[in-house]
Amino acid sequence: MYIKSKSLLLSFLVLFVLNSSSLASQLTSQKINQVIKEAYNKYKGDMGGKNADYIDALSVVDSKIFGITFVDVDGNVYEIGDTKKVVSIQSISKVFTAALVMSEKGAKFVQNKIGVNATGLAFNSIIAIEQHGGSALNPFVNAGAIQSTSWVGAKDSKERWMKIKANMSAFAGRDLKLNKDVYTSEVNDNKRNQAISKLLDAYGRMGSDPLEATTVYTKQCSLNVSAHDLAIMGATLANHGKNPATNAQIIDSKYTPKIMAIMATAGLYDNAGDWLYDTGAPAKSGVGGGILAVIPGKFGIGIVSPPLDSYGNSVRAQLAAKYIIEKLGLNPLAQ
Repeated sequence: MYIKSKSLLLSFLVLFVLNSSSLASQLTSQKINQVIKEAYNKYKGDMGGKNADYIDALSVVDSKIFGITFVDVDGNVYEIGDTKKVVSIQSISKVFTAALVMSEKGAKFVQNKIGVNATGLAFNSIIAIEQHGGSALNPFVNAGAIQSTSWVGAKDSKERWMKIKANMSAFAGRDLKLNKDVYTSEVNDNKRNQAISKLLDAYGRMGSDPLEATTVYTKQCSLNVSAHDLAIMGATLANHGKNPATNAQIIDSKYTPKIMAIMATAGLYDNAGDWLYDTGAPAKSGVGGGILAVIPGKFGIGIVSPPLDSYGNSVRAQLAAKYIIEKLGLNPLAQ
């Protein structure tokens, strides 16, 4: 385009600014509050799914809990429902332990030692390890998550656990507490994960004793989080690693695109493809009923609702998140 005069150039720039302002004004506080309220009211009565029942302590969690929190990178909070009620973080913890290992050892270490590809098999598959030469393939399946835990630099199990807990608490902006009932329930019934860790150890893929790492991994999954916590954690990733609530830089900004890339490809168990197709948003779910979604550079979304679908993802949380992302035009791939 050839600009013939300064006045024409000025007119063009003014028009551009006005158009940009118009787009920005669509996401006012009023609009965000309106949409999350619509999502809450639309889906709070949905009775689909059921609590995870293979872990006794999860089966008795109140299935009516439903909270939605939306946090922008400036720290503004929008929320509705049971946003302070807690559930165990479960597999969402995998995101933050992988981030910790990446911070300590670099992005290439995670890519080469653990892997960053989707397995195409169940999240707790043993066959996947054998089919890929002893590789877990990514940090968000159980094998890769146990590997991540094992590679956190520590002199013993206690230090490893304290570092993992402190890291997740820093992402949340508060001290997260261990759900002892969930931990006790899981640690006494994690034989499959023990087998996975021993197989990985046989292939030379573990950074510490395999059974010790499995125990610490089980403990990290048992930390309690709320929808509010998850949104802050997501907003920290969206904000290039800086917690918008505490202003603390939790992870180097060069690593957040790497973490979100793995979330995009492997965040919702075996249904990650459908989720990405519908939303375009990096996300991670856990069988405790939480979903954390990230709109890079803009927002973190945390939703908690314990009943799960057949993939292990919260039914109401998915419905609400998809509604919010669509109504606010937040699909990162559509920008």
